[in-house]
Amino acid sequence: MKRIYLSPPHMSGKELDYIKEAFEQNWIAPIGPQLNKFEEEVIKYTGSKYAIAVSSGTAGIHLALKALGVGKGDYVLCSSLTFIGTVNPIIYCGAEPILIDSEEGSWNMDPLLLEKAILESTQINGKKPKAIIPVHMFGIPCDMESIKKLSDEYDIPIIEDAAESLGSTYDNKHTGTIGSIGVYSFNGNKLLTTSGGGVIVTDDKDKADYMRFLSTQAKDPFPYYHHTEIGYNYRMSNIVAAIGIGQMEVLESHIQRTREIHNVYKKELGDLFYSFLEERKSDRSNMWLTCALMTSNPTDLINYLNEKNIEARRIWKPMHQQPVLKGYQKYINGNSDILFAQGICLPSGSSMTDEDLNRVIKEIKTFFKK
Repeated sequence: MKRIYLSPPHMSGKELDYIKEAFEQNWIAPIGPQLNKFEEEVIKYTGSKYAIAVSSGTAGIHLALKALGVGKGDYVLCSSLTFIGTVNPIIYCGAEPILIDSEEGSWNMDPLLLEKAILESTQINGKKPKAIIPVHMFGIPCDMESIKKLSDEYDIPIIEDAAESLGSTYDNKHTGTIGSIGVYSFNGNKLLTTSGGGVIVTDDKDKADYMRFLSTQAKDPFPYYHHTEIGYNYRMSNIVAAIGIGQMEVLESHIQRTREIHNVYKKELGDLFYSFLEERKSDRSNMWLTCALMTSNPTDLINYLNEKNIEARRIWKPMHQQPVLKGYQKYINGNSDILFAQGICLPSGSSMTDEDLNRVIKEIKTFFKK
């Protein structure tokens, strides 16, 4: 019996046409017409003014932090319930993360804890945090109204980690376009994948130009290689961007499918789980992964599904529980600890057939009857 993966790549078939075009034009480099077109498609889709395609979402966050002037001795507020790629770039910059726990509804950054952290950490550290990084977990938008209000009140810019939420909207605005800078990821398990890669979006031309400059080794405009700043080899390959063009053409249909999958899970399994992670009525989530909260540890269910050749996984382990981040400042209410202890991500790939979906549902129902 075939394995059902959590969220595998879902190709449209058109990607090969764009790759072939790039090969025929001999644009096998981190520059070229496909790269330009991919950035233009992201701009058109999200409504942002500028887009810079890079090698990963992590690289994008690193460049965004550099554009905001984050450096040694600075502090950055970020979600604790996230993938470590959100936090690592802060440390790359020589800064320190301040980890903020989750609110109950969205599982995202708690605005009440965020304000407490701003006030207390400013007093403790003798300086105001340099940036806020909220994460739109699993495609569910954060409470951006409250977070933006705090950002404006305390004059701390926002970098939206929208790695998992391309296509999600908050009050009809695309996630990633509400703060100063937004970052998307196109890793192999995302709704839109380029095998690896990411895109930074912003409406600030100066910051866009600077991030693009840094992403290509910070080469100054001389007729030879001249450098006055340390840059990075972060630019997306033109070949990878060709995949992205083909993926953009089917993004909306993929989102429609993941939302359908979520609704079927909720209808068929709603009485077996404590709750499902849901969007607000005024938002649209891309429902990258359907996540649910159990009344007990999900390990037995995950192991059972694995025996049936079905992949499921735990919710992200919070950053404040990670040994490598021990000792950093944190503002914890216990919510992410509960989510990690009892949360599960169900197979949600847009390529799932109805037969696949029904098989997963059948096995979960069988498990709960045991």
